[in-house]
Amino acid sequence: MKIYITGLPSGYEVEHLARLFYPMAPLTLTPPEPAEDCLWAEKTDTGLRVLVRQGEKSKTLEAPLPLPVEQGGETPEFALASLTYDLLRQWTGIRPPWGKMTGVRPVRLIHDKRAAGWSAEQIDRFFLQRFDCSEQKYEMAKEIADLQEPILQLGSAPKTYSLYIGIPFCPSRCSYCSFVSCNLDRDRKMVQPYVDCLCKEVAEIRAQAERAGLTLCSIYIGGGTPTSLSAAQLRQLMGTVRENFDLTKVVEYTVEAGRPDCTDAEKLAVIKEYGATRISINPQTFSDEVLANIGRKHSAQDILDCYADARRAGHEDINMDLIAGLPGDTVEGFEHSLRQAIALQPENITVHTLTLKRASRIVIEDQKENDYADVAAMLEKCHLLAEAGYRPYYLYRQKNTLQNLENVGWCKPGHEGYYNIYIMEEVQTILSAGAGGSTKLVADGGKRMQRIFNFKYPNEYIQRFAEVLERKKGVAEFYDHDLGTETTG
Repeated sequence: MKIYITGLPSGYEVEHLARLFYPMAPLTLTPPEPAEDCLWAEKTDTGLRVLVRQGEKSKTLEAPLPLPVEQGGETPEFALASLTYDLLRQWTGIRPPWGKMTGVRPVRLIHDKRAAGWSAEQIDRFFLQRFDCSEQKYEMAKEIADLQEPILQLGSAPKTYSLYIGIPFCPSRCSYCSFVSCNLDRDRKMVQPYVDCLCKEVAEIRAQAERAGLTLCSIYIGGGTPTSLSAAQLRQLMGTVRENFDLTKVVEYTVEAGRPDCTDAEKLAVIKEYGATRISINPQTFSDEVLANIGRKHSAQDILDCYADARRAGHEDINMDLIAGLPGDTVEGFEHSLRQAIALQPENITVHTLTLKRASRIVIEDQKENDYADVAAMLEKCHLLAEAGYRPYYLYRQKNTLQNLENVGWCKPGHEGYYNIYIMEEVQTILSAGAGGSTKLVADGGKRMQRIFNFKYPNEYIQRFAEVLERKKGVAEFYDHDLGTETTG
């Protein structure tokens, strides 16, 4: 199946709608041959037309051009995307659970519409009729929006910011991962120079934040795998954070301690000693077979042992990640993993849906979508979380997620992950340190935004570190002027 779009400046929305039904279909720039399986969407001077062809069968839908937006109509792109959606629903018999929605932040839409003065009925129609969202998904999004309101009020106070620190190293690469991260066995010599630069960048961020009059709200050290650092390197980094910021005033300090093959009792003690209030220990699955399938070099028992070590170290706010749809997993296997996570009683359980990322080994090795279990049936098992006292508190979606589903963070009451909410709902500035870091500056209630990018790869980040520090001056400049200059790397 190929996707061909003509007559539009970009065709972005149409392409995304098509991929709700055919996630890995390539976009072609030339018209398909008459015998090729394809989806052909086009806007002409006289109307809109969509054709789908598979084998000897085909189907076409046509529509007139929409009225201009200023006359109550739609953009041609949205109209053509909607026509594409209607055709593919008829053709496949599939109704995507989020309907025509392709964005990553459906909860943000609810917040925005409420802030704009929309009534509950207007928002209902927007989700259920305009976008054909299922009632189940919409009700979950509304529940999350309601829960987030007081947290967003805190995080959206003027000149509030959070700090993200990225560690782009892992003991091995999981098959589903497409992040830029370095393998420790190959790149260990790079780790110490990287940490040295990172500590200098953290200090520069503090200086720039002070110049801009910003107030720190939360801290998140993520990856990669932060515990791929040695205990001494963790002390160096977290010691620098403690020296530069008053940790008594932050509402949350998270460190990902995700993988038991590089997280030990000493590192867990260091994380606790240097002020972290929340950690993640991420099993992804409690099946040894599935762990081996995704390239993890540890067992389910190692996860249980790591969790026990974390509790002994005094950690009282722990998140655990699971992924629905991993190669070789089943609905029954996922339910077992979910029940095992619930039995441990972590404060947070985040349930991700597998996303087929083009740079991941899963996609590069051309594993077929029908090799994956019924992911929707897996996510239905999340009723076990609600029954155990967990409630959903943040949600986001990604391109090429299996069955067009979502990722949801569940928590016990009072244990919402603040940083996760702030980064997803875009209500505050996020200052990012490390390779691949993307600083997002937010002002005027979100009406003004700007990004400052660090260099993507760790070796370039180290070699061109003077430029990284120079770019950080854009933080204070953004708050000093009406507009700043976006920089890229």
